[in-house]
Amino acid sequence: MNHIHQFKELHHSEEILLLGNAWDPLSALALEKAGFRAIGTTSGGIAKSLGYNDGEQIDFDVHLGIIKSIVNSVKIPVSADIESGYSDNADAIIDNVLRTADLGVAGINIEDSPKNQSELRELVKHCDLLSRMRTALENNGYHEFYINARVDTLFKKQGLTETIDRAKAYVESGASGVFIPLLREDDEIRAVAEQVSAPLNVASLPGLTNGHKLKELGVKRFSLAAALFIKMQAFLETSASQVFENQDTSLLYVR
Repeated sequence: MNHIHQFKELHHSEEILLLGNAWDPLSALALEKAGFRAIGTTSGGIAKSLGYNDGEQIDFDVHLGIIKSIVNSVKIPVSADIESGYSDNADAIIDNVLRTADLGVAGINIEDSPKNQSELRELVKHCDLLSRMRTALENNGYHEFYINARVDTLFKKQGLTETIDRAKAYVESGASGVFIPLLREDDEIRAVAEQVSAPLNVASLPGLTNGHKLKELGVKRFSLAAALFIKMQAFLETSASQVFENQDTSLLYVR
């Protein structure tokens, strides 16, 4: 079974897909060793590990190189977070999607919030982009490639109705599933899961951590997002500070 088909099937299993998010080969290998069945890349983790802020601040070729190193390091499916596509031009975004697919990933995350504007991409334009993206992938042999359409309405203080309307439109335009950051209330999660006919992805947040509960609410994919990277970064900074302050490295050897 190829990774693209395998990854799609994981979203339609009876079990929720707990998706680990990696930022380099070491983190990807750790997730695979822990038993994760698939991983996604974290654009924030990748950017910060290279000294940049999140938000398409790094060169896309550099980003592709990191994604490729992650794909090559593991034997499980990898989905790539390419933010809003690293361009304002639809043709260039589609080309970037195909370049990403060529690396051997099983899917992508694509956002509806371009980095050069404060508002979401117009609904009609984003639906057209997703439709053209799906056609281009199919025409290049990437059948069943997983397009996880991120809906950023809640970042923009838009309500649940707008969120569901966009999610439905994206699925009708070719998205395989929808990812809604900041979705956290039980009744709202259940409403989206019931009204949108595609797998719902939510991200780990403080207070939103239990995959078993999310499965009962209808969630099919639960992502760590940047949480593991943030935890690692905090541990690294705290450990380095303690070593320097105490002029003693003994804590580095405590299990």
